[in-house]
Amino acid sequence: MTKPTIGLINFGCPKNLVDSENMLGILSQNGYKINLDEKKADIILVNTCAFIKDAEKESVKAIVELAESGKKLIITGCLAQKYKKELAEAVPEALAFVGTGDIEKISEVVEKISHNTGETLYEISENPYYSLNNDMERFQITVGSSSYIKIAEGCDYSCAYCVIPALRGKYRSRTIESIVKEAKSMGQKGVSEIILIAQDTTNYGKDLYGKPSLPELLRELNKVEEISWIRVMYAYPSLVNDEFIEVIATLDKVVKSIDIPLQHSHPEILKLMNRPAIDNGKIIEKLRKNIPGVSIRTVFITGFPGETEEHFEHLYNFIEKYKFDKLGVFEYSKEKDTDSYKLKGHVAAKIKKLRKKRLMELQQKISKKINASLIGKEIISLIEVLTSDGKIIGRTYKDAPEIDGLVFIETKKIVSPGDVVQVKITGASEYDLYGVV
Repeated sequence: MTKPTIGLINFGCPKNLVDSENMLGILSQNGYKINLDEKKADIILVNTCAFIKDAEKESVKAIVELAESGKKLIITGCLAQKYKKELAEAVPEALAFVGTGDIEKISEVVEKISHNTGETLYEISENPYYSLNNDMERFQITVGSSSYIKIAEGCDYSCAYCVIPALRGKYRSRTIESIVKEAKSMGQKGVSEIILIAQDTTNYGKDLYGKPSLPELLRELNKVEEISWIRVMYAYPSLVNDEFIEVIATLDKVVKSIDIPLQHSHPEILKLMNRPAIDNGKIIEKLRKNIPGVSIRTVFITGFPGETEEHFEHLYNFIEKYKFDKLGVFEYSKEKDTDSYKLKGHVAAKIKKLRKKRLMELQQKISKKINASLIGKEIISLIEVLTSDGKIIGRTYKDAPEIDGLVFIETKKIVSPGDVVQVKITGASEYDLYGVV
């Protein structure tokens, strides 16, 4: 019997993308053809996100549309893990549901439904877990100058707004050896920048080596000749210590850019969030003092239950004072099975939207001034794309792919995707830069 062709629709964060590529890799190794054109696929994996309500709605909308078009569907990821058999009632057309801890079983699931038994399959472990050290070969769907490497899975924190620990299980790290091996492999395929991701990268290795070991990992990755840049995402504020700062500052391949989701500035709201109620301003000052030219990106939540106008103004003033290079804002999303669900003082949707709007308008002004200050300066950048009409598009070391800005480059020199070059900035907008090589 001819094996079906597999397609994919992926939702959510880069961590979800890596899961999708791992599943496609397993299927490819087992003889299944992969075609990302959904019209040509016999079975489509829909890898879903359930982090906030808007993400759930996006996933559900796509599932319903595909089901109505008659496609054979396997629902994977966080939505399947969160709702389990409830999801089958909403989407009875789906042939199978696979949880976050069961992606290694994807080939067995496809094999079973290929025999058309008519039975809906469920592979959803109550306590999600899968090994990150089995050297599975990813089928990369985002081949380019940069690629993500997931260094750990799960989370041991209990942030009041977050469902991730329930959906992803306890924190577990990959070995340094397995990560270095993957980085070398990616470099040999032409990847210049590796981006380290996890729910919390700064806790990396605590389960394997008895203490957080991200600095050791970075030192080993810095020796990999095949790669040029190493970017670290999702640092946890209370773990940004002297050793972490020292390796970011001194290792030549580690970009001087820190992604550190702070979530809020006011200690009362941080306590309600079950986050460390520390002085986040001191962390920012320490980073800027010890890492010359450091770029700091962060994320805040506004409208958390109990957030008064006073709390919000504290956050607004905090952002105005520290002038983050990159910043995102989420409106609080009320999620069942989280500690915040039952809190008093839920903020009206209209107020949440207005607060988010004010913060993003402030950040737009800050970003425009920061970018304008770069005009006339040279900044190290990575070439990403050469378009068919001759445009050269890259990213500075300050910018993470897909979520931050771009630099549009003019040059008479020959450049290729993956090249790291010095770009002299000639123009700037709120989020993007323009320059010459």
